[in-house]
Amino acid sequence: MSRMHRSIALFAIASCVFLAACNDNGTTTPSAAPVVFSATLVPSNEVPPVSNAEQAGHGAVQIQFDLTRDAGGAITGAVGTFYFQLTGYPPGTTIVGAHIHPAPAGVNGPVIISTGLATANTRVLDDGTGEFSFTGVFADPALVQQIINNPPAFYFNVHSTTNPGGFSRGQLVRVQ
Repeated sequence: MSRMHRSIALFAIASCVFLAACNDNGTTTPSAAPVVFSATLVPSNEVPPVSNAEQAGHGAVQIQFDLTRDAGGAITGAVGTFYFQLTGYPPGTTIVGAHIHPAPAGVNGPVIISTGLATANTRVLDDGTGEFSFTGVFADPALVQQIINNPPAFYFNVHSTTNPGGFSRGQLVRVQ
């Protein structure tokens, strides 16, 4: 293929991609790619740090928000999937909550996005280890935009019957 034919082919492909991203008004619609955050969960990140039997464990969380955006790029809808793993906790640790809170490291904040895990539907770490997934968690689009804008200003933590204020916490980091 000659250089000119390659240029024409590339132009044609680029034009098709551009036209496919346009709506009926000719305006482009931003990509609906999900955003993903993670955090390493440790008891020493809690405020105050956990100092009882649950202080030896650790874990990790991955949070994915599938977004809906309008033609201007503003988030109009957000649905989250939360996946977290915990290990090294006392056998029988009962988890009574798992949430996102707004606050930097060293400061506590209120719950703003809950996985739905609560005292009415607890999970137990039978052997001190567990993996949990919560899907279809609706989130306020404005809150998700705030998290995207400044992930370290938010944290995820898990709560237990022994430490109802939280027993393992980590500040959010955007990974995608």
